[in-house]
Amino acid sequence: MQGRIPAPPRVLVLRALGLGDLLAGVPALRGLRRAFPRHEIVLAAPPALRDAATATGAVDTVLPAQAPGRRVPELTGWQGPVPDIAVDLHGNGPESHGALAALAPRRILSYACPPSTAGAPPVWRREDHERERWCRLLEAYGIPADPADVRLPPPPCPSPAPGAVVVHPGAEAAARRWPARHYSTVVRRLLAEGFRVVVTGGPGERELAFEVARTAGLGARDVLSGGLPFDALSALIAGAACLLSGDTGPAHLAVAHGTPSVTLFGPVAPRLWGPPPGPRHTALWHPGPPGDPHGAVPDPSLLRIGTVEVLASVLAQARRAAPQGRRPTEVNERA
Repeated sequence: MQGRIPAPPRVLVLRALGLGDLLAGVPALRGLRRAFPRHEIVLAAPPALRDAATATGAVDTVLPAQAPGRRVPELTGWQGPVPDIAVDLHGNGPESHGALAALAPRRILSYACPPSTAGAPPVWRREDHERERWCRLLEAYGIPADPADVRLPPPPCPSPAPGAVVVHPGAEAAARRWPARHYSTVVRRLLAEGFRVVVTGGPGERELAFEVARTAGLGARDVLSGGLPFDALSALIAGAACLLSGDTGPAHLAVAHGTPSVTLFGPVAPRLWGPPPGPRHTALWHPGPPGDPHGAVPDPSLLRIGTVEVLASVLAQARRAAPQGRRPTEVNERA
């Protein structure tokens, strides 16, 4: 009788944050996937991100892990043999490093400890872009990773609003929420230009989404709020003429699908969290002192962004997405 096939060794990656954080970590996750093709890649992340994680093609399993705010969760759900390798993509320690060390992995890749191989230890730099930060960590351990490797495959389902301009006014923290009345002003002008507009909202943002829609003259059918399932949100953004949002998860999803986007930045500069350079993505920002991205009031730099410049940027991106010689309404009618 043949013996049981042994389970593959496992790489445990800690990044128990939000959707935007996950998507910014995709280049590093893919670097790990290429470096350890025979390992099972386990991502410790909130269970709501399971579909998004598997859509990257770099994650085999999600270990449910979350804590209030952006604190480090305990990894008590880990079962079976200790991880062969543990990777800290959550922070620069010591809490995140300690959560992984508690599982006694054979090896830890982290900013909080030097690599075991020869070479300079990884040094946390505040000025790094988030995508580059984690690729540089892996490269310190001899694992190549490309910060530009951000694209996701096409979603498995059709868009619920193909060709529409998608407006996402929410964000996890008030510091990154442009005022609802400003979004409404932009939406009214987009409607006057003949574009279809839909408003989205995550969990807990239903009231905000309906406020923007109602004051802009949209109907209930044009509001997709309450937190769409990932596949539906992914399809909506992949099929959009343009996404208008603050610095939050859907903005990173637009980058992942190559969808034209306009992203409004305030407390954190685009050079740290913004889209890659290129004509498809516009990052609006009025430079000022660094703010708190998790603050309880809108950041002053964000409030300096005006509706006129936002409208001009969205129109430029949406018109570029429309087929040559056809009005936006024609595109929407035939989509």
